[in-house]
Amino acid sequence: MPGSLQNHFRQFALYNRWANNTLYDAAARLGPEQLAENRGGFFKSLLGTLNHLVVTDRLWMSRLEGHSPRGTRLDEILYADMTSLRAARDAENARIVSHVFALSEDQIASPFVYETTSGAPQTQPLHDILAHLFNHQTHHRGQAHDLLGQIAGQDKVPPLDLLIYQRFVAPNDQP
Repeated sequence: MPGSLQNHFRQFALYNRWANNTLYDAAARLGPEQLAENRGGFFKSLLGTLNHLVVTDRLWMSRLEGHSPRGTRLDEILYADMTSLRAARDAENARIVSHVFALSEDQIASPFVYETTSGAPQTQPLHDILAHLFNHQTHHRGQAHDLLGQIAGQDKVPPLDLLIYQRFVAPNDQP
C-alpha cells in the first residue's frame, strides 16, 4: 500500500501529465507564427515557454536518474514545431510518471544529492525536489496558459485547476 508521500507525488505526476496534455491540445490549434510570436512573456513566446518546461524537466529527470548535466541553457528552443515539441513533452510526461511511481516512501523522504548546472553540490530531501519539479511546471504552465489566452482568446483556454483534475479525471487516471 503506497504511503502518503507516494500518493501525494503520484497524484501530482498524473495531474502534471493531464494539465500538460490539456494545454498542448489547445496550443496545437494555433499556427506556427502565433506559437513563436514574442508576446513579452518570460520566455518571450508560447513556444519558448513550452520549450523551457521540456528543457527543465529533462534537466531534473537527468538529476533524478543520477546524472547532473552542466551548461544547460534554460531558454533553449529545442523544438521549433508543435509536433516535435508535443512528442518530447509526451516522453517527459511518461518519464516523470514512471519515475515517481517507482519511488518508495523511504526514497521520497531521503536526502537527494545532485549538482547544479554550474557544478555546485546540493543536498535536499527528495520530496523538496519533487515539490519543486511540479511547482515549477505549474508556474510556467500558468504563464503558457496566459499566453495562449492572449493569442486564442480566454474562451478558448481550458481550465487546468487541480480540483478539476481531482474531481473529473483522477478517479479514472492510470499511470
